Amino acid sequence: MALSSLVMTVNRLVVRRVVIAGLTALLVWPALALHANQASRVVEIRSYNLKPGTRDRFHQVFETEALPMLHRWKVDVVAYGPSLHDADSYYLMRAYANAEDRQRSEDAFYASDEWRRGPREAILACIDTYTTVVIRLDEATLQGLRKSGASKIEPVAR
Repeated sequence: MALSSLVMTVNRLVVRRVVIAGLTALLVWPALALHANQASRVVEIRSYNLKPGTRDRFHQVFETEALPMLHRWKVDVVAYGPSLHDADSYYLMRAYANAEDRQRSEDAFYASDEWRRGPREAILACIDTYTTVVIRLDEATLQGLRKSGASKIEPVAR
């Protein structure tokens, strides 16, 4: 790997982590005001760094194969879609009752024959790296995210 390519990769990862940290801080702030008796959910935010030029393919496979499968498995998909900051990023947000429910659900889903024989290879072929953040959010914040979770691919501002 050439030094310039390595530097670009490291810079992308640093920017990605800063963006995720900022997004997490913005999302966690309302959750900090939760009362102990107020309902909340565990939300996973997965941020994908896709291989250059694969975002359209990833989006198509996700919407036509992986998303219907997640729904069949009763996974609560809050929002998903391409990131606005570059042409090779994508996000997926899923909600769970608690951390244990998240772990059980993901273990069962990713171990299933339906996933392994289905879109797994096509999805993995598009992913360079990904980062996962898990936070707790109140229902009102979740509903707001559902409303704003546009999934249509928009042109990247250059």
